[in-house]
Amino acid sequence: MHRLLGMWAAAVLLLLASCDPARVYEQNVDLPEGSWQIDNAPVFEFEIQDTTQAYDVFFNIRYNLQYDYYNLYLRHQLIGPDSTQLSAKLHEVLLMDSKTGKPLGDGSSDIYDLQALALDNVTFSKPGTYKLKLTQYMRRDPLPHIMAVGIRVAKDSASAK
Repeated sequence: MHRLLGMWAAAVLLLLASCDPARVYEQNVDLPEGSWQIDNAPVFEFEIQDTTQAYDVFFNIRYNLQYDYYNLYLRHQLIGPDSTQLSAKLHEVLLMDSKTGKPLGDGSSDIYDLQALALDNVTFSKPGTYKLKLTQYMRRDPLPHIMAVGIRVAKDSASAK
């Protein structure tokens, strides 16, 4: 039942995303058994052609309400077309309101999808293929009830042409 609901939600998100002219790239990966191992660090590759455009990078997180924490620490590493590291940072993503416990994002039943702004108004100096690596930085390994992670790269709304 949950799998069918998840597939339906993914289809709806895909349909909505296909109508989004700002989106340059979006990819999500399912995590085995709904747990995120520290050594499972997905790498997302996306193409940038327009170096005059500013972009926003979002983290996509699908989680189950059985998740034990209200937040998720993760680290990104952004690698340029020439294999140099352009940025690396530790992020705290709030999955639930810390006071009320209310889940953040969109969901139904016990599965929620959250899109959190990670990098704002980024410009890429060279056209080419960029890589963004995500690593979970919680104290628990594996980290249960994180079902999928991904990224979305979109034209920055303030500078979109």
